[in-house]
Amino acid sequence: MLKNKMLDYIKDVLKNMPNGWLNLTTHRLDIYDESQAKTQFLDQFEVLYDANNSDKNALEALPTAYDYIRLGHPLSCVLEWIIAELNDLKSQSVISFSSQTTPILAVLRKNSLDNKKTQICYTNELPASFDADIIRNVYGYHFELSKIASIDSVPAFEGSTIFISQQNDISTVDSNTHIEFYIKLHPKFGSVLIADGEQNKGYISEIQHVRRRETIAMTPVNCLAALNELVEISSAYTDSNAAENKASTIKSIQEITGAPTKALVGSSGLSIQYAIMMGLVHHAQQNHKGKAIKFVVPTNCYGGTNDQARRVAVCLDDVEVLDLAVDGDSDMVQSIDAVLDKIAGEDAIPYIIAEIPTNPRVEVPDLMALKNTLAKERKTANGVVATDPVFILDQTFCPNVLFLGEGKILSSVRALSYASGSKFPSGGKCTAGYVVGNKKTEALMEKIELHLNLCDNEATDLQYAYLAEQLPSMNQRIADAYTNTREFVTFINKTLPAAKINFVSEELAAEGFTPSVFSLDLPTKGNTDEEKEVYKRELNHKLINMMISQIPDESKYCVSYGQLKGCYWTIPATSTQGTTKEGDKDYIARVALSGNMNMDKHKEVFQEFVESI
Repeated sequence: MLKNKMLDYIKDVLKNMPNGWLNLTTHRLDIYDESQAKTQFLDQFEVLYDANNSDKNALEALPTAYDYIRLGHPLSCVLEWIIAELNDLKSQSVISFSSQTTPILAVLRKNSLDNKKTQICYTNELPASFDADIIRNVYGYHFELSKIASIDSVPAFEGSTIFISQQNDISTVDSNTHIEFYIKLHPKFGSVLIADGEQNKGYISEIQHVRRRETIAMTPVNCLAALNELVEISSAYTDSNAAENKASTIKSIQEITGAPTKALVGSSGLSIQYAIMMGLVHHAQQNHKGKAIKFVVPTNCYGGTNDQARRVAVCLDDVEVLDLAVDGDSDMVQSIDAVLDKIAGEDAIPYIIAEIPTNPRVEVPDLMALKNTLAKERKTANGVVATDPVFILDQTFCPNVLFLGEGKILSSVRALSYASGSKFPSGGKCTAGYVVGNKKTEALMEKIELHLNLCDNEATDLQYAYLAEQLPSMNQRIADAYTNTREFVTFINKTLPAAKINFVSEELAAEGFTPSVFSLDLPTKGNTDEEKEVYKRELNHKLINMMISQIPDESKYCVSYGQLKGCYWTIPATSTQGTTKEGDKDYIARVALSGNMNMDKHKEVFQEFVESI
């Protein structure tokens, strides 16, 4: 009876759910409390369930669930909730993934760090992408593997036991006291991991963090299909043009980037970055046996990049992260030169991750000097020629600039370029990301593809469909958005000349660097540095609140950019730099414009803001 009531309620929720539950890849920071993200959504969802209230307005008023589609979203929360309720579990112990392999890696990672043994038991088959040898030798995870006849055959084990089953019905859990982690693989949608028992509560946030940094949650369209299967409504997303969309996407990326290698497309920018990192680690271990691996990362770059690099390093004894100062008083090229000299002296393997333009200061280094620094021959302490670096360029801000093709600035040194597809490539319609390389990185790209597939992190059919639809217009959208951004920056300069604006110069724009993002350092006042900082931070929030309240249809308090319409505002220190060290955070406003927005209205509200201070 209770089960029927729940399923009937879910059926009504799916009928009345807000469009944003299926279509949004970004969240509004003004209604988002990260510390309570999933619990806050589900607590209020349960209030609606108890009142049998599935009204669309009530559902729309629920707080943001998790962040983006990576960590989770309303439909993944609802799916996890109903699976938990039907099996008398706590909702936080049910975690959905778009990937079939990564939930296994999540448990293995935690046990590796805790020096705890793991037993993996399975019926039928393991995920097709699961490669036990590589997971042991490259990721450093240790486990015992056992194919069994049925769940009843799972033996007792001193450590953690993972039980993997493949089935269409992911809603029911056949329990066994010897099993702590159930991973149910769905042939189309991904997987669901269930952490059973109070003793495994400590795993939950760790597993969720793997989902946030190395992969994504089960996508909204697949969660919807899984929920519809649960309530016996058929609606799985099928795309008869899947192969065509993939081919179109890869062709567009190669045309846009001019890169000679085949593009690899992942489920998110961080999924691609993880494949890059693990592919490079694998290549180094095979080709430079016994040598230390150094990932060089900007101190103030996007928090996901910063965090993921350190998460890889903490798992592997031969990997270390080194800081790179790139903004403001620090020159990227000089910083790279110094760190490469240090790495050469240690006879280590250098991999550099950097954004051009930088975020959030929107600076572009001297590219000829950068190329020369990367190409410079260095010697080890023993006088032997050191291993040349690989430059891993995060090109999300300006994905239209040609870096890697024949004769381009980074064609003669080992270089890769990747971008988050949730920005300009898809216009905010999906989270997929991609990577390309120059001719010198063909062997590296093979390893990156291997690890993208091992983690089961390739873009989904729907993500390919969005990219195939949006990529052909990307460069025009970038040009239109830049035009609006330049106009708004010019207006702010005239209206509030005391503000410091970080944006590309006209000269850099003429060279093709036409971002639609700028940072705004508002003027401040006070008798001490502390008073000035407090005043400036309050002013940031005042400006953003005025914009999003007076232009609610277009202005949004959000971390993204490259969107198809409107204007996004954020403060990097409290959003994208969440895991960055406090001293390296930027408490300034970052503004992202599109080519489709009411410029006059934004100028009017900004003028009003200036008059109010």
